[in-house]
This record gives sequence, structure tokens and C-alpha cells, in this order.
Amino acid sequence: MRDFSNDHSALALNTATLGHNVDGHGAGWPVERVIDACAERGFGGIVFWRREIGRRGVEIGDRSRAAGLTVAGLCRAPFLAGPLALPTRSAIMDDFRASIDMAAELGAPVLTIVAGGVESGTRGVAESLKRVADRVAEAAPYAATHKVKLALEPLHPVYGGDRSCLVTMRDAIDLCEAIGHANVGVAVDVYHVWWDTSLGVELQRAGAGRILGYHLCDWLAETRDVLVDRGMMGDGVADLKGIRAAVETAGYQGLCEVEIFSAGNWWKRDPADALDACVERFRTVC
Repeated sequence: MRDFSNDHSALALNTATLGHNVDGHGAGWPVERVIDACAERGFGGIVFWRREIGRRGVEIGDRSRAAGLTVAGLCRAPFLAGPLALPTRSAIMDDFRASIDMAAELGAPVLTIVAGGVESGTRGVAESLKRVADRVAEAAPYAATHKVKLALEPLHPVYGGDRSCLVTMRDAIDLCEAIGHANVGVAVDVYHVWWDTSLGVELQRAGAGRILGYHLCDWLAETRDVLVDRGMMGDGVADLKGIRAAVETAGYQGLCEVEIFSAGNWWKRDPADALDACVERFRTVC
């Protein structure tokens, strides 16, 4: 397993950690200031959200790389199923392609997919997962022509109803196999998989080629809000080193992306302090 105690060049920031992806939260730093602050602290990469990019994909991507940062990914594709998805299949697919276009303009090699919840009129997740697979399979060739990989991110089961019918790594890898495109893989987010005792086995089944991202945070023992009360690494109950060992044993050697939704704590702090904490915790507990 890699030793990060004296080298945090594998550390990437997901800008959600500073709160800017949710209205009314965060200090409101412009993208340029976030890029410069990460570069000054020796981060190796950065991941943006679509709302930050707008029509500036090429410009922001170029600025990031000029600062020495790898643009590791883009969040995210639209919900592909369930109550939070756009009302028609055509609208969903149009937005899906637009998100791929944005990733390509930004120079982001990976677009994260949050599947969306359970389709109206259905029960359980099986039918919704079929719809997700169908829509990813349709978009995958388009993404490949734009040199963008699609990362299916299973979410914690608590989100199963509205945000993600995809709640286990097993099902995510099953979808990859069913879709059968080389540019479709998975993202491993500590917040969503820390509880899964079969994670290591499933990651071995995925193999290095299908693991497209590794996301860091922690699960607080007394979580007050399942969406916006994630912990800074080391403040919760997740076995961070154990999870990373499983990810790296499966072959992943890429960037480790800190993604912390924390409306009551970290989003209220000076972003500089949050970034400094990311570096310190990455070196000591991850």
C-alpha cells in the first residue's frame, strides 16, 4: 500500500468539500482561487461540479493544468432514473450527453454517475437498475468518442429510494458487466461503502481497469443528516486504511479524492483551514 505520510501528491480535492456546490453554503471562493489554493498546498488533482464550469470548461481545465493540477473528474451526470430525474428519457439523455461534452471540454477523464432512485410505479430496485443500465449503455459509445470514462457510484442504501437505486458495489460491477463497454467502471466512495464487508471481494472482481476513482471522507457515528453531515477523515468510524488497502490490492493507483458534504461544520469554516485539514488527515489517517 502506498505511503502518504510524507507525500500527498496523490491527494485531490472535490470542490464540494468547500460547499460551493450547494446554494447558500461555503465561502463562495471563485474557481480560480480554489485552484490556486490547492496548487499552493501540493494537491495533485481537482474534481469540479458542473454548476461551477458553465461554458468555461476549456478555460478552467487549462488553468488547472497550468497550476500543476490534474483534472481528475467531473460531477456528475444527471439522475438516470427515479423521482429526481428529468421527466422524459430524451431529456435525460440530452443532459447526459451535455455532461459528457462538459467533461471533454474540461479535460476530465471521468464523469461520475449517480444513478437516481426507484422509478415511479415500481417496487424494489431491479426495474430501475435495468433502466440505468440501458441509459449508460446508450451513452457509453458517445463518451468513448470524447475520451471520457463513466464511473457508476453506488450510494449508501439510505439513498435507495430517491437518489440511487444502485447501493452496492456488487450491483455496480454487475451493471458494468451487463453494459459491456470498456469505458464504464465504478467509483469507490468511503461514505457509501464503509459498511460493506464484501467490498474487497467485489473490488477484486472489478479489477484495476474498472476502478475509476476513490473518494475520501468519513462516516460520523452520530450522523445528523445523511446528505450533508459527512466527516473529515479520522473523525468517524470508517476503516480508511483498510478500505484503501482493498482498493489498491485490486490494482487502483490513482488519485484519492476528498469529498466532504458538511453543512454544519466544514462548510462553515475558512476554506483554507479545510484544505489544510485535508492535507494533514490524508498524511496521517488515510
